[in-house]
Amino acid sequence: MKVLILNDPEAAIERAGDIVSGAVRARPRTVLGLATGGTMLPLYDDLVARHDAGLLSFAGATTFNLDEYVGLAPDHPCSYHRYMRQAFFDRVDLDRARTHLPRGDVADPQGEAEDYERRITEAGGIDLQILGIGRNGHIGFNEPTASLGSRTRIKTLTDDTRRANQRYFSSFEETPRYAITIGVATILDARATLLLATGEAKAEAVARMVEGPLSAACPASALQLHPNATIVLDAGAASSLTLRSYYETVHPGGQDSAFD
Repeated sequence: MKVLILNDPEAAIERAGDIVSGAVRARPRTVLGLATGGTMLPLYDDLVARHDAGLLSFAGATTFNLDEYVGLAPDHPCSYHRYMRQAFFDRVDLDRARTHLPRGDVADPQGEAEDYERRITEAGGIDLQILGIGRNGHIGFNEPTASLGSRTRIKTLTDDTRRANQRYFSSFEETPRYAITIGVATILDARATLLLATGEAKAEAVARMVEGPLSAACPASALQLHPNATIVLDAGAASSLTLRSYYETVHPGGQDSAFD
């Protein structure tokens, strides 16, 4: 696990943008795994700015998002379909036919989950999976106790996750209880993973992910098993790491070491 620590959120976002940009330039027909949430918005802004400056094209890329709420249609204002259109898809040169999210409004959500897993496999798997982390250590909507061998399926959301997402809905009661999410094992199948976390509110979860025991109690800790996992943090998100000085010695200023 490569842990890159930057001074502030802006520097962490730029560093994550460098990694995504490098992957797309190296393989224009790359398959990207995409995430949503507040942490991702400035990262998408960074990638859009590179695109607008003529530095980056997504014309050959394929994308698969991590998750979608069960029961929400793609045009629902709080759906991740809508989020992705507004934050990224409508702002760059992606071929919309190669952008994929689960449908939350289908009659058979479990069948949709299984079909989504098949579509990822048929696309050749994910080259770079972008991730955020929840305060309880979830990645995607793989909540604590999620099987580390799980595939795309329906997950019941914790009350903590629902409260964190309540700001997007009119009330807690209207905040969805279920989501279709890519599983932990599917995430680990990606050829590379990039997790971005900023702010002290994520510090405890980051410490559990990086330095805690491998445990379904913190699904993000499964990234310890990944041979090409990069964690990009700002100072706040890194503030609870016991071995922070070592990570900064290996990767000073959040840059690659001589042997990366």
